[in-house]
Amino acid sequence: MGEDEQQLQADASLQGFNLDKVSIIDFSPASNSIDETEPYSIMSPEDVEDPGLPKRIHDAFEAIRPERIFIDSLTYLHYFSPDAFQYRKQVITLLRSLTSQGATVLCAAEDANSGKDSEELGFLADGVIELEHKNSRRSLEVTKFRGSGFAAGQHSIRLGPGGMQCFPRLEPGDHGIHFNQVNMPSGIPELDRQLKGGLSRGTVTIISGPTGVGKTSLGIQFMTAASEKGERSVAYTFEEPTSTLISRIEGINIPLSKHIGSEHFAIEAIEPLHYSADEFAAKVREEVEQRGTRIIMIDSLAGYKLSISGYSVTRRLHALCRYLVNMGVTVILLNEIEAITGGEVRSTELGVSYLADAVILLRYMERAGEIRKTIGVLKKRTGDFEKSLREFEITSEGIVVGGQLKGLKGILRGEPESISAGEASRD
Repeated sequence: MGEDEQQLQADASLQGFNLDKVSIIDFSPASNSIDETEPYSIMSPEDVEDPGLPKRIHDAFEAIRPERIFIDSLTYLHYFSPDAFQYRKQVITLLRSLTSQGATVLCAAEDANSGKDSEELGFLADGVIELEHKNSRRSLEVTKFRGSGFAAGQHSIRLGPGGMQCFPRLEPGDHGIHFNQVNMPSGIPELDRQLKGGLSRGTVTIISGPTGVGKTSLGIQFMTAASEKGERSVAYTFEEPTSTLISRIEGINIPLSKHIGSEHFAIEAIEPLHYSADEFAAKVREEVEQRGTRIIMIDSLAGYKLSISGYSVTRRLHALCRYLVNMGVTVILLNEIEAITGGEVRSTELGVSYLADAVILLRYMERAGEIRKTIGVLKKRTGDFEKSLREFEITSEGIVVGGQLKGLKGILRGEPESISAGEASRD
């Protein structure tokens, strides 16, 4: 009723739709109905005064007898009804006559923001699907579906060639497998001693630290160690191109090209402004359920936050991590903290540290006029861990974790001081 058949066919062709088996009944205003001597009107007075539109729809149904009908849109009936009672009466009569003969009827309703159609048609419909376009993101929400349950909340949608794709919100409770919670070592003996064996399967680990301290390199180290054992790992990087990351990692003697050439390792650069949280979750699910991926690394939480514009970071990340844990996947989240040295020690600045089963903290410190790095385990729910800090270094020969930093205090503050003999004896 709003656009003519030629325009509809052209739009469908651009989307790749084949309408050969779709009958189009054009009730839109005809161009020859415009009288140059009279003001333009949508329909002639007799169309408004005569309840002919519902009858014409019904007559078209009788001629074609379709199983599925789409009316675009019922708003036009509202405009031609003197009051809400007459509008509801016309719509009820029309819909009952169509559905009583076995047809499934879909209706578009405009002016949803004003509530004109959405409120009144919601009482008449068996199901209500609300579409929204906000902050450059499209979403779909089912608010009513008689006789059945449905996944509540907003679900991301994307329009493109071939039509609409829907990415349902991830419900972690609907997924899960049985797995053994074994340790996954890093391949660096000193680090594995800190972790008392490595990261546990089916857990979430946050590697936290300031910019340039080596978070990505450390995460890749765990992934390549798993790849050497034939387990697939995937890193999603929100911050740098894949080629740049590969070149940088190979510069520290980790043969990334060799691993990427196998089926056990992959790096995918994600443009955060292109993907919604639901779309990203769908990509991760495909990796886990179709390719058997055992380690997922997200680099970083700040980039992931950009992909959830308008949504709760904690809620969406919670759902994704709980799903992965239920599927026996080891999750590595990289978090950048703003403070280079000093200040309050935080594992994250997004309020998601409760998700972590383990936290590895990387920090800078100044010692003898040089910038040094330290590594320590702040938390590990699944077992014991070493409480000492160690020196951490990234060299052309790889990642080096040194011995325990004993006899010092103030390391996390970035200003280590020697412990006096009196303090050492009290300890």
